[in-house]
Amino acid sequence: MIDLHTHSLLSDGALLPSELARRAEEKGYRVIGITDHADASNLDFVTGAILRACKDINKNWRIKAIPGVELTHMPVESLKTAVKLARSKGIRLVLIHGETLSEPVIPGTNREALLAGPAILTHPGLISIEDAKLAASKGIYLEITARPGHSLTNGHVAKTARIAGAGLVLNSDSHEPCNLISMEFAEKILLGAGLDKKEVSQVFKNSEKLACQLLDIKRLV
Repeated sequence: MIDLHTHSLLSDGALLPSELARRAEEKGYRVIGITDHADASNLDFVTGAILRACKDINKNWRIKAIPGVELTHMPVESLKTAVKLARSKGIRLVLIHGETLSEPVIPGTNREALLAGPAILTHPGLISIEDAKLAASKGIYLEITARPGHSLTNGHVAKTARIAGAGLVLNSDSHEPCNLISMEFAEKILLGAGLDKKEVSQVFKNSEKLACQLLDIKRLV
């Protein structure tokens, strides 16, 4: 399992980064992205802490941890600057919190997020065809999510991505140990979103491709 969207207690998750990675490893994960919520208030603190934790994990354990952030509920005017700042500090995996139906995300966030250039636009809600085409043109992945509430629009996201030619990834958006998922359950979520077997396989390939790029390796062992 490759899961590029999880949260530790550095934001609103329940576990330390190391315990999150350890529990994921025991569940069969090969790669985990630790992507705590961030905005202008905590970006300096969160990036430094996640970088230190991931360095320690990668030095000592088989699982690979990618340091990331999920820029969340920020003024859309600040997103591009925040993406650049996070990457300048060494963050490899930048996510931006999309227009999920389950939270009052500012309308227009999907478009401004895509223009800011994250790796993944998370749970993008009722994303438009135009925005999905923008994601495709910029090589930004759209997320199918296991997270209750956010997952309400998985079917729409899958259908819109198919029409627009946008790439998809599947993530847990884990906040607690019970949120970590198996490959088997991930496949069921993707099938439930309306993807066929070939498309499901491509989603897993997308996650592996992105993980390898972020880890700067040719393939996962």
